[in-house]
Order: sequence, then structure tokens, then C-alpha cells
Amino acid sequence: MLRIQITLPKKGEVYYHYLDILHDALVNAWVTAGATSEQITGMSALPWHFAPLGKQNKQGKMVHTLIVSTPDATLAQCLVKINPDDIFYARASTVEKVHFAGAEIKIEVDPILPNQNALGVLMLSPLAISDKTASHKKRWHKQLGQCDLSAAINHRLSRLAGRDVKLQVQPDTLYLRCNPDHSVLVPTKLMRNGKIVFVIGMSAPLVLMGSDHDLRLAWYAGIGEKTRNGFGCIGLAEYGLGR
Repeated sequence: MLRIQITLPKKGEVYYHYLDILHDALVNAWVTAGATSEQITGMSALPWHFAPLGKQNKQGKMVHTLIVSTPDATLAQCLVKINPDDIFYARASTVEKVHFAGAEIKIEVDPILPNQNALGVLMLSPLAISDKTASHKKRWHKQLGQCDLSAAINHRLSRLAGRDVKLQVQPDTLYLRCNPDHSVLVPTKLMRNGKIVFVIGMSAPLVLMGSDHDLRLAWYAGIGEKTRNGFGCIGLAEYGLGR
């Protein structure tokens, strides 16, 4: 298991329009660090996830830090070798370029203590959960109260771990009462036909309760769906959103 922060120098920033260019830049770095494309992309890929930390202004979306994490031992051996200069991708169709040259890499300390049974977190990237009862393809939940949050999160983590994960996930009810609209429409990709692909994600403080093994898996694997595409990354609530 390994989780790192890749941070550009002060006043360093990368602008982008669609989330997939950050994913593709990281894929390039993964492969250069020794991972195969099959290990990091596609249906049989090993688990990893990322979150872009930044903001939005008149120039567009800006990222200054990438959180990249994996619970997998094989990918962890590659992640420790990643070079920020290899986090690079340029796309002619949208005139975008991502390059993290000059960034500093910091390995995050495991925040889960032995026998710890609860963790207060914020979503560093939105939580994506699809509505399995929807009549049309890929309808996303817009409110945390719409679904069985624990079941949705445990289903994916159990599949990744090959064992039953039994987390209880409780959103901050006061936050939800004050912020009933806590979802965001994230443009993830521009298709060749000009159509934009969106994913709806949700963001609110959460409390995760369960064994230290299950808490650690959620920390390193991310929660919810579309994690390899930049969703479901959690951070400690006590630290806030950082820079």
C-alpha cells in the first residue's frame, strides 16, 4: 500500500478542461515507472486512484497537487519510482497540456492506527455512485441520502479485497441539512463528435466505521466508482483541503 502527494512549487499550477487528461498524464508516468498498461487501464486493471487538488477561476480548472494511491503491492513498487517529469500529456483536440515537471513528491504516512475503528474524512475528489435502479444507462446519485451508502462502498471494496468489507459510512447530517445540493457535475471527457461526458459526484464530510483493515483499504483504494478516473479519494477531516 502506498499513497503519495505530487505538489508543484508555489505559484506552480496546471490548467485543464477535462479530467481525463490528468488520468492520461498519470498513465504515462505509471508506464514509465514500470507498470504495464493492462495493470493500470481497462477492466482487469489493478486498483489505484487519484485526486486533483486545486480550484477553478476565470482561466478554468487548476490543479497544484495530485494525490495518487494504490492498495496493491505490485503497483506500489512502481508508484514509488514515479518521476514528476513523466506526468505529461498534450492533447491537440482541446489544446491542453499537463506537465508536472519540477513537482515534489511526498509519501503520506499511514493515518490508520492499530485497532482504530473510526475515521472522519472529507472527499478530496467527488464520490461517484451509480443508481442501479435507473431505467437508462449510468444515472448518478445526486444526494447521499438517496442510496445505501455503506452497501455501495462495501460492494466495490469487497470485490477488490476478495473478502467481505463491512464499513459503516455515515455522512455528516448537519452538513447535508445545510447543503442539500452537495453534488457536482464533472466533465470527464470530450468525445470526437463534440459530446462531453459527465459524471455526477457528491461531496460531504463522512465518518467511516469498521476494522482498521477495512479503514486502511478505503484510504488506499478510494471509495465509490470511477476511482481510477479521479473520483472517491478521501482525506482526513482534521486537515481540511490543504493549499
